[in-house]
Amino acid sequence: MARQRSVGEYRAIDLSCFAGMLIVFEPLLHLAATKLFPAEPYSVSVVAALTAIVMMRWGLWAGIHAALGGIVACFVSGAGAEQYLIYGVGNLLSLAALLLLKRWGKEETRKDGLQSMGFGLVTALLMQLGRALAALALGSDWRVCLGFFTTDVISDLFTVVVIWIARRLDGIFEDQIHYLLRIQKEQKE
Repeated sequence: MARQRSVGEYRAIDLSCFAGMLIVFEPLLHLAATKLFPAEPYSVSVVAALTAIVMMRWGLWAGIHAALGGIVACFVSGAGAEQYLIYGVGNLLSLAALLLLKRWGKEETRKDGLQSMGFGLVTALLMQLGRALAALALGSDWRVCLGFFTTDVISDLFTVVVIWIARRLDGIFEDQIHYLLRIQKEQKE
C-alpha cells in the first residue's frame, strides 16, 4: 500500500503547482499582449485570479503567489527596482480579501456564483489599490497611481471569468482541508 501524503506535503505540492502556473502563464500573457496588441495600454494578468484561488484553498499562503506574481510581472516587462517593490509589496494588500471569506464563509462563497466572482474582483481591486498606495508612498503622482486601475480593467474581467470557471470544477475553488475531508468521506461511503 502506498504511503499517504501529509497535509503539509500536499499543501507544498499544491502551492508549488500554482506558483508554476504563475511563472508560466504570466509571461505568456505578457508576450501575447506585446506581440499581438503592442499599442494597447491595457494589460492582462493571471496573478489576481490565481491568488484568489490559492486564498480560497489555503488562506494566507496566497501571499506567496501575490508577491511572486508581482515579481514575475515586473521581470517579464523589464521593470526597474522601484516597480518590483510596488508590485511585489502592493499585491499583498489582496490578502485583505480574506476578511470577506471570513465574513461570508468559504463554503458559502464557493457555492454562490456572485459571491465567488465578487471575491475574485475584490482580490484584483485590492491588488491594484496596494500597488497604487505603494507607488504613492514612493513618491509617484496620483495620476500614475490611477493607471494601476485603468490599465488592469481587462485583468479584472479575466479574474472574474477564471473564478467563475474554477468554482465549477470539483475541488479547485474550495478550501483544501474541506475538500480532503469531503473526498475521504465519499471514499468511505
